[in-house]
Amino acid sequence: MGEGGESFELPVAALSVASGADQAGVRAYNERLILSLVRRYRQLSKMEVARVTGLSVQSASAIMNRLQTDGLLRRESPMRGRVGQPTIPFSLDAEGAFSFGLKIGRRSCDLVLIDFDGHIRQRAHEAYSFPTPDKILDFVARTLPVITGALSRRQLQRIAGFGIASPFQLWNWDTETGAPPGALEVWRSVDIAAEIASLCAYPVTLFNDATSACAAEFFFGDGWRHRDFLYFFVGSFVGGGLVLDGALYPGRTGNAAALGSMPIRPRGANDDQIVQLISAASIYQLERRLSAARIDLSSIWRTPDSWDDFGDHLTAWIEEAAYALAYASLAAIAVIDVKSVVIDGAVPVTVRDALVSRVRHYFSALDQRGLSDVMITPGSIGSDARAIGGAALPLIKNFARDREVLFKDAQTAPV
Repeated sequence: MGEGGESFELPVAALSVASGADQAGVRAYNERLILSLVRRYRQLSKMEVARVTGLSVQSASAIMNRLQTDGLLRRESPMRGRVGQPTIPFSLDAEGAFSFGLKIGRRSCDLVLIDFDGHIRQRAHEAYSFPTPDKILDFVARTLPVITGALSRRQLQRIAGFGIASPFQLWNWDTETGAPPGALEVWRSVDIAAEIASLCAYPVTLFNDATSACAAEFFFGDGWRHRDFLYFFVGSFVGGGLVLDGALYPGRTGNAAALGSMPIRPRGANDDQIVQLISAASIYQLERRLSAARIDLSSIWRTPDSWDDFGDHLTAWIEEAAYALAYASLAAIAVIDVKSVVIDGAVPVTVRDALVSRVRHYFSALDQRGLSDVMITPGSIGSDARAIGGAALPLIKNFARDREVLFKDAQTAPV
């Protein structure tokens, strides 16, 4: 029984796709499979796990007991009121594993520690005018010891790794970030993952920030309900991610679904006026509107979940961004036949919901002949998706099914 009492079915032939013929390989696969199922459905009994995996009740029971002993699963209170013995559900033990996530943004950076359930246990935040490696490394050097110093010895031993969610090719965006000419060139020659690794004792994983946000939606949010979906994250610069056939798809260089670079025609523009999506559906464009009107815009990055009242300037930005996102969605589904388009961002929930509503409106008015129907829906993580997604990467590597870890062989591009 899934969350909210919903029924579910999974292929009974799950065991047939286990990688490796040795017993240890099958055991590792089955453990990861069960952890992924419990994560997805919140609570599962041994009988339910056996039914959906094709494992015998004895095998499912043995694996789940072992995972409980290892501190990864937790036995919940028996569910009484049914015929026969009470059903005992299991859930993830939030203390079973922890992970750090660093979001490197154009206007701010965040370092979070999440638990096995994906909840933020501790965090540090810092704003800046534009990002440089020195600023990021100084931030991590100052804040990481503070966070680890508050953990118990057992918690420290259960840190799975350190994930970095960063835009790629930062040096290309100095004009849009407001950085002085050439100030971001230093990113060309810096291996930020190696530099971070020198500051901590954990394995470091680097991934594109929007793809990391997509990973958070898929691993911790409602994204698993959509087997295939295109993902937009509206941050200082808009970016994207892609889930295909139930797995995060980063592409050859980790830069798949680089939707910010997609060519679109802006709202009200001439037919021959083509720009990149990044110039029409990014928060930096709202910043420019507010700055031109001499309005304090500091709450955009100081409190991303609660902006000041920006009035007509915000409304106008939503309209422009929504049309551009609708246009980009139409172009994308003409290439990749996804069922859903998920939109999230570093914006308050009310702004995100208004944006999704207007995307639906503009999308419905576009010429969709020859294309399949698509559902446009809001994301479920919010402004912390990139940081949580960065922290999700080590957890996915260590505990998710192989099928969900397509990014493990991707060659990440330079930051």
